[in-house]
Amino acid sequence: MEKKIKKVVLAYSGGLDTSIIIPWLKENYEDCEVVAVSADVGQGTELDGLEEKAKKTGASKLYVLDLKEEFVEDYIFPTMQAGAVYEDKYLLGTSFARPVIAKRIVEIAKKENADAICHGCTGKGNDQVRFELTIKAFAPEMKIIAPWRIWNIKSREEEIDYAQAHNVPLKINRETNYSKDKNLWHLSHEGLDLEDPANEPQYEKEGFLELGVSPLQAPDEPVYLTLHFKKGIPTKLNGEKIGPVELIEKLNEIGGKNGVGLADLVENRLVGMKSRGVYETPGGTILYEAHRLLETVCLDKATQHYKQLVAIKFGELVYDGLWFTPLREALSAFVAKTQETVTGDVKLRIYKGNIMCAGITSSHSLYSENIATFDDDRGAYSQKDAEGFINLFGLPIKVKALLDEKREK
Repeated sequence: MEKKIKKVVLAYSGGLDTSIIIPWLKENYEDCEVVAVSADVGQGTELDGLEEKAKKTGASKLYVLDLKEEFVEDYIFPTMQAGAVYEDKYLLGTSFARPVIAKRIVEIAKKENADAICHGCTGKGNDQVRFELTIKAFAPEMKIIAPWRIWNIKSREEEIDYAQAHNVPLKINRETNYSKDKNLWHLSHEGLDLEDPANEPQYEKEGFLELGVSPLQAPDEPVYLTLHFKKGIPTKLNGEKIGPVELIEKLNEIGGKNGVGLADLVENRLVGMKSRGVYETPGGTILYEAHRLLETVCLDKATQHYKQLVAIKFGELVYDGLWFTPLREALSAFVAKTQETVTGDVKLRIYKGNIMCAGITSSHSLYSENIATFDDDRGAYSQKDAEGFINLFGLPIKVKALLDEKREK
């Protein structure tokens, strides 16, 4: 017989899903105690008034955890160093926020001696996997409650009906009810008109974009900035030391004003379906490009090319919720080794959604102007050597061609 659920720890954002889950849990689990946990990963004003709202809708208490620095240092930067991108465009903003949140929720659940952990992820999405795999990694015996997989509510419209019937205050309405996820790194938009890939996103419509503007609305003058990296970690902006959270906030501001970091993609969800979303990642897009540019001069060819293969797998692991696995940890160890020489400055020109290289300098640069020059290179490179290299490199091609000719005669 299943143990009676007396206390549930709820991953609480204050959004539509988790707002109605509190009264739903109390209705369906014999008035169990609900402890709400909100994680501050940089969603800003979305956290305002959460304690009052959580308690008003039935929670016994609310924990608010400031996870911004941990989020950046332990999840964002390692993923950026890997160059991990999912399906060429998605910079994993929601994906790597889930393990840091879920890990800390497990800690609260253990502290509270909870019988279960509850989340508001839908049965169609990736987040249910990301949350639950993290919970399994740190509390393998913990019961997990996922209302979307068991309740009778079938749509966001019905959620709004339920909220209104239970006097749950909402910040949304039926007309602007995009499904959004916001944190320090990004903002995602899904649903409504975006569900049809034939519809163009309304980038210029007031209120659609929140972190920035469309490139069409960006200033007519470019902005220059310089980022300094030490072993693959950004530490300075325009020559001034800056903390990791403040850096991303500042780059979001710069990138957003200049129309940087918009991505519209139809992605392959882990659960098997395709979904369409629009992502805003202004600061992250700048950081990724600056880091990539610095690696072009600091990494040798073999390491750089192999690291590109690792980046694809790393991105898949993060997207699929497999952060706390031996393979991800092993790939991170490889990436950390590659970053030992990734130190230097990258100057960027940012203009109407574009990020252009304006200069790279590094004491670890492998670029030799003396060797690469089109001018006098005597003493640095013997062009005669190329003949023998080509003869050996092309030997298999030559041998095959000769044998093909012989067989054809």
